[in-house]
Amino acid sequence: MSVDLIRFIIFVAILGGLAIVALSIPAFRPYLRKNPMITFLLGISSGFPLTLLIATMTFWLAKVGIDTATIGFAVALGIPYTLKFLWAPLVDKLPLPFLTRTFGQRRGWLFLIQALLFVSIWQLGASDPKPGDIGLFAVWALITAFLSATQDIVIDAYRIEILEEDEFAHGTATNQFGYRTGNLIAGAGTIYFASSEGLGLGWATAYGLTAFCIVPAILGALWAGPGKFVDRFEHASGMKAGQWLTEAVVNPFREFLTRHGAFLILGFVLVYKVGDAMGQTMLGPMIVDLGFPDLDYISANKLWGFGALIVGSALGAPFLLWLGMGRALLISGFMMMFSNVMFMILAATGNNYWMLVAAIVTENLTSGIGLTVFATYLSGLSSIAYTATQFALLSSFAGVGRTFMAGPAGIVAEKLGWVGFWGFTVAAAIPGMILLWVLWSKGYVVESIRQTGAIDDRQLKQPVGAWRIVGFALIVAGLVGVLLYQQLELGAHILAASLVAFVVGILLAWKGKGSAAAA
Repeated sequence: MSVDLIRFIIFVAILGGLAIVALSIPAFRPYLRKNPMITFLLGISSGFPLTLLIATMTFWLAKVGIDTATIGFAVALGIPYTLKFLWAPLVDKLPLPFLTRTFGQRRGWLFLIQALLFVSIWQLGASDPKPGDIGLFAVWALITAFLSATQDIVIDAYRIEILEEDEFAHGTATNQFGYRTGNLIAGAGTIYFASSEGLGLGWATAYGLTAFCIVPAILGALWAGPGKFVDRFEHASGMKAGQWLTEAVVNPFREFLTRHGAFLILGFVLVYKVGDAMGQTMLGPMIVDLGFPDLDYISANKLWGFGALIVGSALGAPFLLWLGMGRALLISGFMMMFSNVMFMILAATGNNYWMLVAAIVTENLTSGIGLTVFATYLSGLSSIAYTATQFALLSSFAGVGRTFMAGPAGIVAEKLGWVGFWGFTVAAAIPGMILLWVLWSKGYVVESIRQTGAIDDRQLKQPVGAWRIVGFALIVAGLVGVLLYQQLELGAHILAASLVAFVVGILLAWKGKGSAAAA
């Protein structure tokens, strides 16, 4: 029995157990409601394309003899996911002919993007890559990555808008369950369809069959209805192009950045999971260095750890409702710090299988809880008037923290050794905890799930001001540079310039004044 099959059995067993628990324990009952079930379906469609592009695609290319250096282009396929906030305003507010009128803004965009995604995945599977001839394949891979990232913009916004306050955390957790289901289907499922050791259907047919994973989101969207999308300017039929762009593109960022504590919140989002991300980056190298056999690591991480992650994700919603948002963020943060202490003990103990299992189970259990709580927090920060744009910005910002700020992990491990390295990851989590404490003490983290209040229409109709617009542009340029510098020449200079642009942009956006009309 393969590891992936065992993982799938564990996954189904945990979901079945969760359904049984939900019938008897009130804190779990929202999992059985309509909207959390719909977010599970949305999660399946959201989760499958990235696995199909990164893990499954690189496996396929290796099987047909593509060299490792060429396969490395797959790294570029993650860029649309981190830059999606750039076109999120159009997805958020631009109505589509016929589709928006018939299905609503979110479902209209979802159905259009999914139709295009279905075609692109079929074309990707049919492009037949060969050594020295992967140009067409690479083009369809990039198109698929862009469409998949755009689908995530729509699904994230739609998920936030269909969930009620008392089921928000549970809907976030079930969305993650669905996402991991999509991962399993696009990973082990697609390979099973294609492999001669499985059904032997070939890669083109396997990719074509996996493309039908768009169907769960379609069914969920038809079941859920249009959601709570708010069109703040549908009455302004005479709005000029510049006014529309200000409302659709500038105001989502302005509304967020002019909130009390906005920059403290962004700082917290940036650094909250840095210690956890640093540890994940170097876990594999440490396991190899300690001399663990491959099968020990596979069973500890892929089986024990996978089960603990699913259980932790399921516990996250009742954990959040029990403690409230502030305490849940604080305690889950401390729990993730403690999990890194377990790896300190493992590093000091050496090659001990059950200590490895204990550390990985602890880490995955606490990460599952923390991921549900943190994802719920980010979702609640998104104003219902600008859901897609603001969540895309926040999730991209969190991604920058996980990728860029966890980058020096290898250098730290080399300098300090494994015990010292894991101690450093615990210390690296402290700034995020301090920022959280400051936010909470100042009242910027409220105990309700949705963290935003009502928006003053009169304020948002005021001109934004030229300096503030320049500041927003510099923030975006800085983020783009940070995300792309590793793929470009003169990377260190680009990184430095990007960080300067980002800081200057924040200062201008923060201190920049509106025009005289706004004063």
